[in-house]
Amino acid sequence: METFFNPKSVVVIGASNSPFNLGATICRSMNEFSPWDGRVYAVNRKAEAVHGCPGYAAVTDIPDAVDLAVIITPAAVVPDFVDQCAEKGIKHLIIESSGFSEGGEQGRAMQRRIDETAKKNHMRIMGPNCLGVLNTQNKFCCFYGIQQDDFNVFARENGTISYIIQSGGIVVIVLESFSMDVVKANKIVSIGNKSDIDEADMLEYFQQDDSTQVIGMYLENIKNGRKFIEAARRVTKPILAFKTGRTSEGSQAAMSHTAGMANNDEVFDNACKQGGIIRVNSISELHALPKIFTHMPPLQGKRIAVFTNSGAFGGITADLLVQAGLEMARLSPETQEKLSRTGQIFNVSNPIDLGPALSMQTFLEIFDILLSSNEVDGLLPVPSLWHPMVIDAIVELVKKCRYYGKPAAIYTPNAVHKTVTYRQQYQVPIFESPEEAVRALKVSYQNSRYLAMKMALEERKQAVCNRDGELSCGSMR
Repeated sequence: METFFNPKSVVVIGASNSPFNLGATICRSMNEFSPWDGRVYAVNRKAEAVHGCPGYAAVTDIPDAVDLAVIITPAAVVPDFVDQCAEKGIKHLIIESSGFSEGGEQGRAMQRRIDETAKKNHMRIMGPNCLGVLNTQNKFCCFYGIQQDDFNVFARENGTISYIIQSGGIVVIVLESFSMDVVKANKIVSIGNKSDIDEADMLEYFQQDDSTQVIGMYLENIKNGRKFIEAARRVTKPILAFKTGRTSEGSQAAMSHTAGMANNDEVFDNACKQGGIIRVNSISELHALPKIFTHMPPLQGKRIAVFTNSGAFGGITADLLVQAGLEMARLSPETQEKLSRTGQIFNVSNPIDLGPALSMQTFLEIFDILLSSNEVDGLLPVPSLWHPMVIDAIVELVKKCRYYGKPAAIYTPNAVHKTVTYRQQYQVPIFESPEEAVRALKVSYQNSRYLAMKMALEERKQAVCNRDGELSCGSMR
């Protein structure tokens, strides 16, 4: 699987100098925009070079060994090019062309021919009907249609969030959103119709990938439910999944897009619970929630302390927390007495109403009191950014959360533009709405419980292995 993300040489089949040729955009991206240092070849009818990439009329004409083939041609000629790749000895293919299983009986027949060739020659295929892959670590990208400004946004910084995405359009939304946040992409794969490589294969790969800290998924269907659940159970990193097809109309749209039955939504929900996968409610949550995992310790319990300098948001967040299945921490008289000695606090019960007249020292004392308390599992700070000192306090809060091992989902009740500006400037994990912050706490707690479930399953499996020997252990894998 590593070859898809770190090839030494690539052939782009279908790249030419014709106007608006999509293969040409891939050649240009790899050979001109990216510092990736592999070799790139182009295959087209005229055997012409494309953006500095040597051109050949057939794959078999290329004189050197090739690690990866990217095919972006009309569907009708793809099977012939797959045959050429097999003859050349190329074992890794990304088929970005559409018109196969989603294109009727003729498309399905072409797909069967490709599958037979791949199986006979031990080839692995990504797609068809996909966008390709991005690896920000080495700046390898074979997305079609990418321009220089896009590339700079997508791959400028390497991050720790890797995505398995069935649709190319979702890739763009996620990557553009990261340009305004504290988290960045690590690797992204668009798996399309999943004729071979599917979401379970990619979960296994990202679990072993040291540069991946969180896994996100956008799915329209599941290829193999049992394989999917078993792979997810072996993953110890947070997995966030958004799936279409909650309604019959959504299921029909998904089937016409990537040729897969969208599966029963209730079945998928149960699969997520069995596999320890966090199901998110929107595309925005796919890119907004990962920072609770990358920038904060995990939430181990339900008890949340809220503090705000806006009394209104005390009530708003209390409602949201309870509706999310979390709890407002009950602060003892002793804890409330400690809080009252820190300064002019309007209300020392939870939610804590700070009032406007606070110093940095008061903020730091409040952080220490709450985070050190065994009555509190996590924080929901809601301080308005009315003074530069407040953002300085938030920076210190992030450090103290790491020290005490308890998370804070920070929301600043300001215009989103101001929140995003401060988040980027100070690189602190601020959420853009109280709902988003509460969801972050909920998924952090949910993931802690899922991880405990997976560890218990692993311990039980090991106990059976130790009791019954390696034969039994092997049968359980």
